[in-house]
Amino acid sequence: MKYVEFFEELRKEDVDVAGGKGANLGELTHAGIPVPPGFVVTSYTYDKFIKETGIFDEIMDILDALDVNNNKELQESARVIKKIITDTPMPDEIRAIIVEAYNALCTRIGKEDVYVAVRSSATAEDLPEASFAGQQDTYLNIKGVEDVVKYVQKCWASLFESRAIFYREENDFDHSKVYIAVVVQEMVDAEKAGVMFTVHPSTGEEKILIEGAWGLGEGVVSGTVTPDTCWYDKNTGEILDYRVSDKKTMFKRDPEKGRTVQVEVPENLREKRVLSTYEIAKLAEIGKKIQEHYQFPQDTEWAIEGGRIFMLQSRPVTTLGNNKESGEESSDEVERTIIVRGLGASPGMASGAVKTVQNTDELDKIEEGDILVTPMTTPDMVPAMKRADGIITDEGGVTCHAAIVSRELGIPCVVGTGDATKILKENSIVTLDGKKGLVFEGKIKDESSETKETAATTTVVQPSFLTVTEVKVNVSMPEAAKKASETGADGVGLLRTEHMMLTTGVHPKKFIREGKEDELIKVLVENILKVADAFYPKTVWYRTLDAPTDEFQSLEGGEDEPYEHNPMLGWRGIRRELDEPEILKAEFRAIKKLHEEGYTNIGIMLPLVQHPDELKEAKKIAESVGLKPQKNIEFGMMVETPAAALTIEDFIAEGIDFVSFGTNDLTQYTLAIDRNNENVAGLYSERHPAVLKLISHVIKECNKAGVKTSICGQAGSMPDIVEKLVELGITSVSANTDAVPTVREVVARVEKKLLLKAARKLVQE
Repeated sequence: MKYVEFFEELRKEDVDVAGGKGANLGELTHAGIPVPPGFVVTSYTYDKFIKETGIFDEIMDILDALDVNNNKELQESARVIKKIITDTPMPDEIRAIIVEAYNALCTRIGKEDVYVAVRSSATAEDLPEASFAGQQDTYLNIKGVEDVVKYVQKCWASLFESRAIFYREENDFDHSKVYIAVVVQEMVDAEKAGVMFTVHPSTGEEKILIEGAWGLGEGVVSGTVTPDTCWYDKNTGEILDYRVSDKKTMFKRDPEKGRTVQVEVPENLREKRVLSTYEIAKLAEIGKKIQEHYQFPQDTEWAIEGGRIFMLQSRPVTTLGNNKESGEESSDEVERTIIVRGLGASPGMASGAVKTVQNTDELDKIEEGDILVTPMTTPDMVPAMKRADGIITDEGGVTCHAAIVSRELGIPCVVGTGDATKILKENSIVTLDGKKGLVFEGKIKDESSETKETAATTTVVQPSFLTVTEVKVNVSMPEAAKKASETGADGVGLLRTEHMMLTTGVHPKKFIREGKEDELIKVLVENILKVADAFYPKTVWYRTLDAPTDEFQSLEGGEDEPYEHNPMLGWRGIRRELDEPEILKAEFRAIKKLHEEGYTNIGIMLPLVQHPDELKEAKKIAESVGLKPQKNIEFGMMVETPAAALTIEDFIAEGIDFVSFGTNDLTQYTLAIDRNNENVAGLYSERHPAVLKLISHVIKECNKAGVKTSICGQAGSMPDIVEKLVELGITSVSANTDAVPTVREVVARVEKKLLLKAARKLVQE
């Protein structure tokens, strides 16, 4: 358990230790991307702080009594909790750990008291199913050990900003299980900075979007400045469009005080182009390299100092396909009265009454269906943004806070209008077009049904093309089911049990021991139902509980959990559930109850199977509660061990409907590599010939026997591996939510290539 990790020690999988920002900075460093050096004060340190100082229970008591829909109560509770954290003296041991790391960073750089950025990195932040801009805080131009320690503590406190508390409640995150890491990174004293999306953030087109302004990137990210906007064609290298904005303010380091200040942009720079053609090409080159590394479109932050480009952050583009495009411009648009022009930041059209908000004290005036008009949104405005049907801002670009959150929510948005707050009259009716960046007078009668209300009731968005190989989606949390269904996926190839069971905070065995099995079944039914209902009648494969012992230990009733040196190789998956069949029976009873209610689209998938006897025993338990494997319910297994892959014929003989490759475990067990061990992580690869050979063998045998095959591990979101799987004849591919459109495109292309190859062969013959 490490309390500090330098970027070189981290990978993208280390979100639970380093948070989203920290893990991605480690990944970028590992990939050879120019990243300023730094370290992460891990989530373990935060946990140690709140537990050892005795403030954990005090904080949880305040949250338990809180009504988050009472704005005043929410703000006051957040203020009290943050004060508790910042006023609590930091234990000497923890302080020494942070001071030592900062001094080591200064030594590496070769300077005394280096300026750093201290940035929060929550462990649920920057994940595809939990991505929201600006929940926690960032502090720039911090210098010296005392201030570094002070602002690390402030970042911890920001985990309980009112907006963050509200968001977690709305998305059913357990406050006690969301931790925070803190990134401490050498500060780039940027002359120019901004944001780059490696694809169009709304449509996914192969266009790079770069936004830039003078000074630090804070102005672009926060939306306090309207940046220059550049569109770059990834295929031709052509600059498709460059819009120079009037950049009124900028953020920079005060040379005397060393703090970040907002100042007016010098007159000669206000309307001067920020980026040269050379800089655009270099940024695009780095952007393409980052996307290639992650195998998925990325939302990045960049800065330029002394001619050198630095990448400050990268995370998945989480809003692809969220918004429905407006229809073609109608023939009578010329007759409409355009009263405001800006940048189209989130597609769709919306009409409503203008409500102008100058500060957060006025948020209560926003009611369902209103159009929120403001200089720029802040994270505190998110609850009001959710009530609005459309958003218009004076400042900001396509990557500002208002734009990102609007796309996340599926709300039409126009940013960078310059003076909408002055032009648009309070309570007047307007219509905004979030694709074209226009605001019209009055309600447009023939507007397309893009409002939030219509979007909420719209059926699942179907893919623009169908594939024979099904493209399914992985679902970790029931709360993410709606978003996952909107990808048009052909079903759920993996519904994980762990989140819905462990977030009760109570060990499942404790429910059963105390005669409360019905309560456990109720929790499972309610959560599985959210997913089964969102996808009905498409198949949902429910994977039974597969949590290693260390994940049970912190639960109420988990005190007797055994200690294991390597839980990943230990008492987990089907081996545990056969030893404790009461838990497995509860899961089967929950599914039986749903089947009786008509949700016959749910199948059962057993994890970590390594011997046919385990499959046989699990089927007996299912039958004991009234389920009939392979008759009234699909029954399958994960192929995560070489043993299962090499003896797949024996499992087929025992009787299965489907198998799904868990490539994360299959890879580490085949190669004898702990994927969480930084000393050998570089050797971990799903592309290893041995892994691919095992997969090939299983697909071949299953196809002969008429057993369906799928994949739900990380490799299912990697285009090059998906291509091989389709060629091998896999039945379906289950990808992460954000990767479904890309994977479907890959599958379609490979299927066409195989058809063409077969046709050419016929012609030759």
